[in-house]
Amino acid sequence: MGLEPAQAHESGEGSASPEFVRALDSMRASRPIQNPQLREAAAAQRHGLLPQSVEILSDFLAKHPEDPDALFLLAQSHMLQQQFAEAEPLLLKVLALAPDFDAARFNLAKSLLNRNRPHDALAQLDVLLARDAGNPLYRDLKALALTALADHAAAAECYRELTQDFPTSIDLWMSYAHALRTMGRREDCIAAYRHVLEIDPSLGGAYWSLGDLKTFRFDPADIDAMNVQLKRTDLSSKNRMYFHFALGKAYADQKQYQKSFENYARANAIRRIAVQYDAQQTTENVNEQARFFTREFFAQRRDFGSDSKAPIFVVGMQRAGSTLIEQILSSHSAIEGAGELPGVPLLVKHLESEVAPARSTDYPAILAQLSAGEIRALADRYLATAQSHRALGRPFFVDKQPYNFWYMGLIRLILPNAKIIDARRHPLACCFSNFTMNYRYGFHYSYRQSDLGRYYADYVRLMAHFDAVMPGAIHRIIYERMVADTEGEIRRLLDYLGLPFEESCLRFYANERAVDTASSEQVRRPIFSEAVDHWRNFDPWLGQLKSALGPVLDSYPDAPEFSS
Repeated sequence: MGLEPAQAHESGEGSASPEFVRALDSMRASRPIQNPQLREAAAAQRHGLLPQSVEILSDFLAKHPEDPDALFLLAQSHMLQQQFAEAEPLLLKVLALAPDFDAARFNLAKSLLNRNRPHDALAQLDVLLARDAGNPLYRDLKALALTALADHAAAAECYRELTQDFPTSIDLWMSYAHALRTMGRREDCIAAYRHVLEIDPSLGGAYWSLGDLKTFRFDPADIDAMNVQLKRTDLSSKNRMYFHFALGKAYADQKQYQKSFENYARANAIRRIAVQYDAQQTTENVNEQARFFTREFFAQRRDFGSDSKAPIFVVGMQRAGSTLIEQILSSHSAIEGAGELPGVPLLVKHLESEVAPARSTDYPAILAQLSAGEIRALADRYLATAQSHRALGRPFFVDKQPYNFWYMGLIRLILPNAKIIDARRHPLACCFSNFTMNYRYGFHYSYRQSDLGRYYADYVRLMAHFDAVMPGAIHRIIYERMVADTEGEIRRLLDYLGLPFEESCLRFYANERAVDTASSEQVRRPIFSEAVDHWRNFDPWLGQLKSALGPVLDSYPDAPEFSS
C-alpha cells in the first residue's frame, strides 16, 4: 500500500482509464507507507472511514508533527471532504519538508484548481511535468487548468496530444471531444465521440453527448444500436440512463413524442434514485431570504460595497436563454463574456464555512454583522477571482452563472452598481427542457416533474421579492419576446446597461468565442423559433409539472401575487 493522491480525472462512466490507474500506481510505488499506524490510517481513508483516519493521524502527528506522510494523509482526508482550504497549508508543509513528494504536489495543484487558482495550479504542474513529462494525470489536470483560464485552444491541444499517446483511453477522448465542442469545431467533435463508440459501443455517455449537441440528428442505425445495448443484462445503470436520455432526443427528432417521453421518463427515474433533493429546503431558503433581505437592510448599507460597474450578472433557471444573452452581449465591443464564473458561489462558501462560524452565526445572517470594509473586501475578492477569466480588457464582463439568482442579496450588497439580468422562459418550456437534460453536477431538482415545477415557482417567488426590495435593479428578458422581436429586446437590454446599440449584437451567431454550456451549438446559429413551442408536443404527459407550478404557470410572464 502506498500514498494515494487524489485523482485528477473523473470518468464519465465509472472506472478510470488504465492510463490513469497506472499513473496512480506509479505514484504510490514511489513512496510506500512504512509505518503501521499510517498504514492503518490510509486503509481507513480508502474505506471511507474518514473520522477514524483523522483520529489516527492526529494522534500520530501529536508525536511526530513534521512527518510528511502523516501530513499528506491528513490533507488527503480534507480533500476527500472537499475541504481544500484546510488541505492546502498541510500540503505546502509537506513540500517544504519533502520537495520531491510528487503525490503531494499533484494534490496541491488539484486543490488550487478547486479553489479557482488555475495560474498557481499550473505552476505546480510545471514542476511535476519537468520531472515526468508523459504522465497522463499531470497533463490531464493541466488541460483542466487551461480550461479554467478559458484557454480552450491550448486545452484542446493537450487533449489531442494525450489521445495520440493513449489512443484507447475513453476518458481522454471524451475530454477531447468536449474541448472541441467548446471551440465550435462541430465535425471534429462528432468524430471524436464516434471514435469513443468504436472503442466501446456500450458507452451511453458518448451517445448522450452527441444528442446534447442539439443540432445533431441520430440516424436509424444509431437508434438501433442504442436499443441493442439496452437489451444487455450487464449494462450499468449509469449507461442505461444515458441511452434513455439519448433515445429521448432521437425519438423527439423523429416526432415520435410518446416514445421520446417514455425514454426521458426512464432516464430521469434512474437519475433521481442516485440523488438527494428536498424541495422543502429550497422553499425554506426562499422564505429565509425574504425575511432577511429587506428594503431597510439595503438602505442601511447603501454606501457599502465596491463602486465597480464592470460586472454584468445573467441569472435565472437553466435552459432559459442565459447563454444566448451572454453571446449577444459579448458581441458588443465594450463587453467580454466570461462564462459561468465560480466567484459568487466561492464567496458564499467562504462566508458559510469560515466567516459565519467564527461569529456563531450562519449565512445570510452573517452579512448583517459585516462592516463596510469587510463588504468591500468581499467585492474585491470577487473581482480578483473574475480577473483571471478576463482576457480582452473590455470595460464590462458577463458572469452568466444562472445559479447566482440565489445570491441576489449578496451581489447587490457587495456590488451595488453591477447590472443584473434575469433570463426567463415559459415555465413548461423551461422545465421540460431541464427534464431532457442530464447534468453532471448539481441541479438535483430536475429529475422529477413535481420537483422541477416547485423549484421554478420558488425561483419566481424569490426574484419577485428582490424586484420589490431592489426596485429597478433587475432587467428581465422574456425568452419568447427575444425570439419574436430580437432587435427590440437587444436595444432595450443595451439601454438598461447604458451602452449604445451595435449591429454586431444582432450577428451574435458569428461570434467565434468559445462557449462551454449545453447551448453551445444553438448560439452559433441565428435565433430560431422552433424551441419556443417544442414542449407542446409533450403536453399530454406534463400534468405533474403543471400542478407543481400552480399559479406561476397561469401568470406567466408576470409573477403571481405571493402571500407573505
